[in-house]
Amino acid sequence: MATEQITLRIDADAARIFKSASTNDREKLELLLGVLVKEYTEGDVSSLKSTMDEIAAKARERGLTPEILEVVLKNQ
Repeated sequence: MATEQITLRIDADAARIFKSASTNDREKLELLLGVLVKEYTEGDVSSLKSTMDEIAAKARERGLTPEILEVVLKNQ
């Protein structure tokens, strides 16, 4: 699959977490973002938001906080 580099504006904490992640984790995040963008263009926006809300809710239910995510990504 061909790839192309793009520039995104995200909040500073998210950028810091992404930059501190391992190469492997950054690649996974890039793939996830690509899937989300494709879903956005193929479906309606409410479907994408619903999916993202569901993922966030499951992560919170399992005890994932932004601080824990940061530690996990730093340790990878």
